[in-house]
Amino acid sequence: MLRQPIVTVLGHVDHGKTTILDRIRRTSVHSKEAGGITQHIGASEVPIDAIKEIAKPILQSLPIKFKIPGLLFIDTPGHEAFTNLRKRGGSIADLAVLVVDITQGFQPQTYEALEILKNFKVPFVVAANKIDLLPGWRSKEDYPITLSMKEQDEEVLNLLDAKIYEIVAELGKHGFASERFDRVTDFTREVLIIPVSGKTGEGIPELLLYLAGLAQKYLENRLDVDINKPGKGVILEIKEDVGLGKTATVILYEGRMRRGDEILYITQDGVKKSRIRALLRPKPLDEIRSPRDKFRSVEEVVAAAGVKVAAPGIEEAIPGSPIVVSTPEREEELKKELEREMGELEFETDDVGVIVKADTLGTLEALVGLLRKRGVPIRKAQIGNISRKDVVEAYTVKQQDRYRGVILGFNVDVDKNAEAEAKAKGVPIIVDNVIYRLLEKYEQFLEEEREREMREVLEKLVLPGKIQILPGYVFRRSDPAIVGVRVLGGVIRPKYPLMREDGKVIGTIRGIQSEGRPLEEAKEGMEVAVAIDGPMVGRHIDEGDVLYTDVPKEHAREFLKRSYLFPSSYVEVLKEIFEIQKKRRE
Repeated sequence: MLRQPIVTVLGHVDHGKTTILDRIRRTSVHSKEAGGITQHIGASEVPIDAIKEIAKPILQSLPIKFKIPGLLFIDTPGHEAFTNLRKRGGSIADLAVLVVDITQGFQPQTYEALEILKNFKVPFVVAANKIDLLPGWRSKEDYPITLSMKEQDEEVLNLLDAKIYEIVAELGKHGFASERFDRVTDFTREVLIIPVSGKTGEGIPELLLYLAGLAQKYLENRLDVDINKPGKGVILEIKEDVGLGKTATVILYEGRMRRGDEILYITQDGVKKSRIRALLRPKPLDEIRSPRDKFRSVEEVVAAAGVKVAAPGIEEAIPGSPIVVSTPEREEELKKELEREMGELEFETDDVGVIVKADTLGTLEALVGLLRKRGVPIRKAQIGNISRKDVVEAYTVKQQDRYRGVILGFNVDVDKNAEAEAKAKGVPIIVDNVIYRLLEKYEQFLEEEREREMREVLEKLVLPGKIQILPGYVFRRSDPAIVGVRVLGGVIRPKYPLMREDGKVIGTIRGIQSEGRPLEEAKEGMEVAVAIDGPMVGRHIDEGDVLYTDVPKEHAREFLKRSYLFPSSYVEVLKEIFEIQKKRRE
């Protein structure tokens, strides 16, 4: 039999993911006479009869015979929830809806969602949301977009098209061919873009209809399940409920789960076994008497379904990890499979790379995938809070590579000992609860670290500088000579060697002052007093003389690599210095 396709919703923050999900649920609830919505744990099932009812005005022109029982929408939108729908080699999500605010276009999390969908190989449609905000758009509550577009002025339709083709262009840059849903000619090669409004419900009929149609036509083999096989699912979250204790929210995507079944799941301490004490489904809304009375116990569930699993020790299970029904004859084989999967996701190496910590297997896998895609080497990837041991390891890496001696933590805490150790050893800990922000923070750290390194390198270099001794400003003739100078170009600093225009080295800058205050440097245009060890005024140097910094060859080479950081006058001065040094060698 065909099970319901599992559908997840992704997109940038505030682009309307929750609004679209709420609208789908609300619209479906309104279609009660056609079956209504079935509330699962962590998911909402929209039965096929409800979809037919919602899409009635446009179904007459589309000869679709539905075989799937409906669509199962994961209730929590976003990347992190999506990553927890992982299974070995992919995702249990059959389809995704990528929500893009049509007025804003692609944003950082949109790009990240695309990368994650690519990594997990999940087909998707784009919901171009918030069409009701297009200037001049006349909204029609719950209208199919096909009919709503007929009610709009040509100017508004042109604007809609322009916005859709901005999305087409962005998808094209990432290797996806796409088109407005009603212009698609090849559903296997082009991503559908469906204009919708989560606020008014426009386009929701097409969104549901095309998701169901695509799933049925192209995913039939994947959806064909034997409901009598031992169940396979994924743990979305571990949650404490009043009167129930800690339970696991599970999305069952294959087979059957019964009360009393033995189950295997992954914990921090390896694979563990337990027995299902209770399977819980939500009571229909009209049967709930109090918050303590939200669930009903069932004897069994079949895929696809969202269910709460109560079992001794289940609170140790890692979200994003598989949960499987075990039989005595297959227990060892299943255990090895789960251990192998755990080993692929949690690892330690001797590589010079970053340390990655995350709260779930799904987010760990997504983070590792995105870092690898960016060419970032990883030394260790683990579930759990950041510990002192992680800091010690990151410090070891830092000794070899300042850019990789970093800990990246997604949605985890930092132990107090780890915090103190990191402060003492100068190990950066970067944490966030949004993946793209975490990666952005790491990029920012790399940028700042490059600048720091550059400053350190440059501080050790003798940079190009050109000064002129001001007439009437000789304060001491020798030991050291102290004269007033104007900086004609570049920069001077203490310890810089100086030479005359004929290439003769006359001494070294001991110090620089302005109005009695010592300075670390003086740049073009400044007039300062300079103490120079070596020369005597009147014998080696005179008022009005032009002097240059004597830049060593290797320093000049390092400077030229980074010359873009400096005003162009520095390069001009260096050219003059090269000429003087060349004559000196001849």
